[in-house]
Amino acid sequence: MLLNPELHCRTSPTDVLAFLGGLTLAFYLMKLTWRCWCGLRAFILSEHWQVDFRTYGRWAVVTGATSGIGKAYAFELAKRGLDVVLISRSEDKLRIVAKEIENEYDRKTRTIRVDFTDGCNIYPAIAKELQGLEIGILVNNVGMICSDNFAYFLEIPEAEEKITQIINCNMLSVPQMTRLVLPSMVEREKGLIINISSEMGVRPQPLLALYSASKVFVTYFSQCLHAEYKSKGITVQCVAPLMVSTNMTHNMTVNGLVKSAPAFACEAIKTVGHSSYTSGCLSHALQSAALELFLPDWLRMSTFLIRKLRNLPRIKVHGNKASKEKERLIAKE
Repeated sequence: MLLNPELHCRTSPTDVLAFLGGLTLAFYLMKLTWRCWCGLRAFILSEHWQVDFRTYGRWAVVTGATSGIGKAYAFELAKRGLDVVLISRSEDKLRIVAKEIENEYDRKTRTIRVDFTDGCNIYPAIAKELQGLEIGILVNNVGMICSDNFAYFLEIPEAEEKITQIINCNMLSVPQMTRLVLPSMVEREKGLIINISSEMGVRPQPLLALYSASKVFVTYFSQCLHAEYKSKGITVQCVAPLMVSTNMTHNMTVNGLVKSAPAFACEAIKTVGHSSYTSGCLSHALQSAALELFLPDWLRMSTFLIRKLRNLPRIKVHGNKASKEKERLIAKE
């Protein structure tokens, strides 16, 4: 007996498209839900679920520790009960910061004066100073930027020297410092490495090409290292802030978008244990999401926007310019 064709259940192309559309919508809703949960856990719930940093080890090492984000992290770690090794290029500033930490938090400090732009020859001396310390935390923070304004690559002042300095300071310092402290962490099966990257290491930023590329290195190195060593008890966190008021950003006015260094470090350090990659604070996470939505790469890389940025007024730097540029070695973001 033949069945009535009208009774057959047929799937039309419209039904297929509707099904695929539903799957796509469900996927993006799940992705959004997951991101919201991660943000809630990292920036809200972390207030109540904070890590005991003393379990990592007795000492924390912070590079670029005499101003900006580096100094703020050093104070936050001392506040949480760790002794701190401060590394930077200014002996006077190291002495001042060390005294402040000792007086305010009654923690031990050690100082190491080096210039991270000098390349590989500084690390044997650092290794000697760190020998015998139970180092539980490393904060790779030291960094520098190319110039005081948006500029084409060939417009970088003293480009030959500056390229080497930025690579040595922003990039080489991260794996070299990691190499010094990671073996003992692996041996104890406990350790925390915090690498300070930048939003410019998330998406390319023309007219800051060298700085942006150096931050991509920090971001990728951090993520790969975390994947390699998390099974051995090591946490590697990459922190990618937006605008923070420091020497590098000419101490710009703090507002709803721009964080002060102490406020940023206070929020960022609470995300440890809750996120291996973070913008550091809720404000910057929301700004990053907005940039992703409203400033896609095709617009960021457009000739129109590049020309607009290039024509912004040059930032005026008071005092000795060479000295100001050197100061940025100890200020992050």
